[in-house]
Amino acid sequence: MRLIDTHAHIYLPEFDDDREQMLERADKQGIAKILMPAIDQGSHRAMLDLEKAHPERCLAMMGLHPCSVKAGTMDEELTIVETYLRSRTFVAVGEIGIDLYWDKTNLSVQRQAFEKQIGWALELDLPIVIHSREATDECIEVVSQFQNGKLRGVFHCFSGTVQQAEKILELEFYLGIGGVVSFKNAGLDKVLEQVPMEKLVLETDSPYLAPVPYRGKRNEPAYLHQVSERLSAIKDIALEEVEVITTLNAKTLFNIG
Repeated sequence: MRLIDTHAHIYLPEFDDDREQMLERADKQGIAKILMPAIDQGSHRAMLDLEKAHPERCLAMMGLHPCSVKAGTMDEELTIVETYLRSRTFVAVGEIGIDLYWDKTNLSVQRQAFEKQIGWALELDLPIVIHSREATDECIEVVSQFQNGKLRGVFHCFSGTVQQAEKILELEFYLGIGGVVSFKNAGLDKVLEQVPMEKLVLETDSPYLAPVPYRGKRNEPAYLHQVSERLSAIKDIALEEVEVITTLNAKTLFNIG
């Protein structure tokens, strides 16, 4: 089975020393496609260059990461994002959202950037990829206000509660499941028992959040199998079924062949 890593920052400097070898390892593990979320203008070129080098495997998104949303530079950054979005096709607008882990005083500015990018996604008929660290409820609220039956996307790196998962499913959004599902005390297993497979996609968030037994090391797309194996155990279904369903979900959400 060929898998899709729906969220991996493989264009970052952490992979500069072995990027091609990393891609070879991913291929040997059956990772057919790797979707790359954008961060800000500091890394757009590296992401797009990697996509150009591997156009069938590495697919770019475009967006402004909430941790890069600053009052003084937001307008410039969003102008760059919009220019890219209107100049070519991307698989999604992302990653966008709200992050209250580092700075809780920046909520209004982050929300403004989030809402503007959702508007572009609706206009261009693209899915959104949501970053919601310590801000799942806030992101659910924003999505609820924009959901007109056409907005679609995924809450990337979901690690919330059953109640939050239910609200996300009511919005017809997917949950992105990564290495956290393998963490012993994360509690995500109990949540996922209540979530239908048809609303899950797999991701690594490379180079971050490596699954057990690689926890604490650099993550990479080849480790996506550890995520699917853990999900197979939680849902008590065959590994092949997990891979077939999640790959179909990713193809459907991101409109990729």
